[in-house]
Amino acid sequence: MQFKLIMAFVKPNICDDVVDAMKEAGATGATIIPARGTGIHEAKSFFGLSIEDKTDIIVFLVEEHVVENLLKVIQEAGRFDKPGTGIAFVLPIEHIAGLESQMKKFKDQARDKYF
Repeated sequence: MQFKLIMAFVKPNICDDVVDAMKEAGATGATIIPARGTGIHEAKSFFGLSIEDKTDIIVFLVEEHVVENLLKVIQEAGRFDKPGTGIAFVLPIEHIAGLESQMKKFKDQARDKYF
């Protein structure tokens, strides 16, 4: 099996919507990392202190054959059609360990897709 890593950077108020939509679409889980970031718009300041936008990084490890569909789910649930809501991208995975408990679900998903 080939796996990919989907990373989505979204505003905290959208994070639960993205995770819920991904689980509904077949993702087996997610890791959520709180972060701060800047974009093309300058951070606002308050009495000389910068106010940085908070963001959540959501990481999904998924099988290669479901990546395109799940990326569309993230785009819709994350409201990426509006400026400043988020970004998502996919990274290749070369080696993996620790998925033994989820292998049956992955195999069932692959069987359902191809048979």
